[in-house]
Amino acid sequence: MKDVYTLADLDDQATLNPEGTKPAKLAVIGHPVAHSQSPQLHQPALDALDIDARYIRLDLEPGELPAAFAKMKELGFVGTNVTVPHKFEALSACTDLDPAAEALGAVNTVLFGDGEDLLGFNTDGPGFVRAIREEFSVDVRDLRIMIVGAGGGAGQALATQCAREGCEQLVLVNRSLEKLETLATRLEPYFESEKLNGPGERLEIYALDSPHLPEIAGHCDLLVQTTSLGLKATDPAPIPSSCLQPHHLVYDTIYQPARTKFLRNAEANGARIANGLSLLLHQGALSFEYWFPGTSPLDAMRKGRS
Repeated sequence: MKDVYTLADLDDQATLNPEGTKPAKLAVIGHPVAHSQSPQLHQPALDALDIDARYIRLDLEPGELPAAFAKMKELGFVGTNVTVPHKFEALSACTDLDPAAEALGAVNTVLFGDGEDLLGFNTDGPGFVRAIREEFSVDVRDLRIMIVGAGGGAGQALATQCAREGCEQLVLVNRSLEKLETLATRLEPYFESEKLNGPGERLEIYALDSPHLPEIAGHCDLLVQTTSLGLKATDPAPIPSSCLQPHHLVYDTIYQPARTKFLRNAEANGARIANGLSLLLHQGALSFEYWFPGTSPLDAMRKGRS
């Protein structure tokens, strides 16, 4: 069996489903996707529940997603997870959207329905809320939160979830302010009814190179890193180390490597840290429950994670 499959492999049954293996019926789609640990979580759950299916990694170039969806439906796939950079394209490809996916503006879970139906969900937001509660024993709604990389698919989804949860304050940070302005306009209605007890507005946007970033970060409780910076050992930290303080809870959505430069800097400055493996776990369990209603995969997934 291959570690990573491609669009061409979907046309080759001998490659996709070697003799003696369970049939590939679920996948995680991304580019790159070799680093994904989703199979280590989902396969133990499938096995524990006696579901005759295999969960694979599928690397698709930009633009290949519609063709892949069509082939996967023909092959009898149950569904798929979708990661960067395909979450926006998946949103457009789906015929029906769960209200949460529509609100979050991206799809990370697809259920292949009857006929032409492609049902899109987003479990990143709800999974994030559960992950923060598990890692830090606090609720998102009680925190002042800064999201770094809020213009990207994951960042927008988490920002929207935080707004929907009614967090105390939401600070959006991105390289491009244009994307943040559009997102902030969409999120403003969530913050109109209450005033913030303390400095700043309940919803603020800043560029990554803003000289005010350390001061603004200092007023926040939770800093969340959602960019791809950190996947490579040579990547710089997304924000200056001066932004990270001992009172901070610091979460990086990257989980491979387990400790990015961002997390190492935060830990060195005395902050409490956690990586994105808990997000992967909780959003994955929610995805699994969409594919197989009535199941409880979380315990088996935890064992796979360890």
